[in-house]
Amino acid sequence: MPINADKPHLWKSDTRASVDQFNQWFMKFAPKAYRDTRRKTIESVKQGLRLTKDFTTITSDEIKANPGILPTLRMSTCPPLARDRLIGLADSTKNFVGCLEEGKLPRQLSPELLEEHLRKITRILSRMLDVDIFPWLEEKRRPTKEERYRS
Repeated sequence: MPINADKPHLWKSDTRASVDQFNQWFMKFAPKAYRDTRRKTIESVKQGLRLTKDFTTITSDEIKANPGILPTLRMSTCPPLARDRLIGLADSTKNFVGCLEEGKLPRQLSPELLEEHLRKITRILSRMLDVDIFPWLEEKRRPTKEERYRS
């Protein structure tokens, strides 16, 4: 039997102690973890912008050459697309998208089927890119330096 499962009179104090402990951990470690993750995310978005010419050329060839770009592309849509949502919208498979997100192409797929899946994925991503974050897309122009930095 779990500790205190039979002692409901102790639950409130246990819960308070647990919340206090988490808050102490959060204040000590979360800011660094957040900054580290933000730094990695910034680099990922910069790479995504560079590889796709500021998200103007999201093609199957780009994803074939850089499959690990997919998570950045998913998060650049409005709303950001969860992996499973992209799979459903693009009528793809969990294995296919999972391989891409690991930075590799599925091995057991014919070139024709690979191209078909990638075309469906790029069609969804291109259609759903967040034009509030990337205003140059809707206006069909190059981004300013400030817009690129802000995105």
